[in-house]
Amino acid sequence: MDNQLKRGFLDVCVLSCIKNEESYGYKIIKDAKPYVELSESTLYTILKRLEGARMLTVRSAEHGGRLRKYYRITDAGLRRIEEFKKEWQQVMAIYRFVTEEARYE
Repeated sequence: MDNQLKRGFLDVCVLSCIKNEESYGYKIIKDAKPYVELSESTLYTILKRLEGARMLTVRSAEHGGRLRKYYRITDAGLRRIEEFKKEWQQVMAIYRFVTEEARYE
């Protein structure tokens, strides 16, 4: 899969993991696992990029004697999910075209 396309999918997957409630790294990986495989290094790169784009906010809190970062989606992050849903309709139209073409070759 094209890296740029994959990055867009992963960003939206991570945003979707936190759209209803704030979460932390390990839980995001666990919640995303049925849909996409995320390594810790990939996840934290995505989280940093999304924070820089102001699609999420981060706070630190102590948990079990250690600091844990909690991520919360912003309005910009919610808008990105909605944009993705609209874009996905175009992706599916292209997919249908490509797979239909393949049947005639």
